Amino acid sequence: MTVFFEPARDFRPAMDSPHRLLVFFKDRLLVKTTGAGAVLPRPEELTRAGLEPDMPLRLGTIRDRTYSGCAVRQVPDLPEGLSLNGLRALFGRLDEADFQIAGYAMQLLTWVADNRHCGRCGGTMALEEGDRALTCTACRNTLYPRISPAIIVAITSGHRLLLARSGRFPGRRMFSVIAGYVEPGETLEDCVRREIREEVGLEVRRIRYFGSQAWPFSGSLMVGYTAEHAGGRITVDGREILEADWFTRDRLPEIPGKISIARQLIDWFVQNR
Repeated sequence: MTVFFEPARDFRPAMDSPHRLLVFFKDRLLVKTTGAGAVLPRPEELTRAGLEPDMPLRLGTIRDRTYSGCAVRQVPDLPEGLSLNGLRALFGRLDEADFQIAGYAMQLLTWVADNRHCGRCGGTMALEEGDRALTCTACRNTLYPRISPAIIVAITSGHRLLLARSGRFPGRRMFSVIAGYVEPGETLEDCVRREIREEVGLEVRRIRYFGSQAWPFSGSLMVGYTAEHAGGRITVDGREILEADWFTRDRLPEIPGKISIARQLIDWFVQNR
């Protein structure tokens, strides 16, 4: 996180009311619209809207503001000014600290919902005291929140950047840089080489670390790299990648929005080539 975040010692609900409460319905966050922006509703506004969160997770503190998060199974008719929004739509509209903690909350709420029962014995999982974990009330099996590491890489060849299109955006010709999940036993650099070889048939050199981004939408940690084309001709796999080509900075196709590290890598190429 780009703002200082102090996580709570455990996720059990706090005895006192939080300064900020993030309410999710599925993958959408409840916000109050303020012109072109949005803010988190105050507790009294949630009460007036008929929302009574049950057992919110304690998240932590940013700038002396305490945060909790909860998921609701149904939402009543919301009064004017309150609405449910996906996090992508709130990028740039919500306060930076609130936006970052919202991503954290969404991942944790999904993790709790997906682990109501122990995978070892089938017992009930409960929030652990003094630890950011879930523990089985029967066999004491303990689970911690997990993330899936993935690489994302900008491949350059002189003044050209490789961009590829997958089938994940039906009806759109959205191009982006190459990305993929790390397999067991791989280093991050091994993953860079394998994903590039599998998806577009190229070899690369001079792999350099660029930066990282927590990506709450898939529970991933995106680790960004740059690399240079070292050989081979573009050959798409036809499954994950449908189309790929080299592009110059003045001839870019439709690309991802500024919320993603993919766009940061593309912007790096535009600024430096």
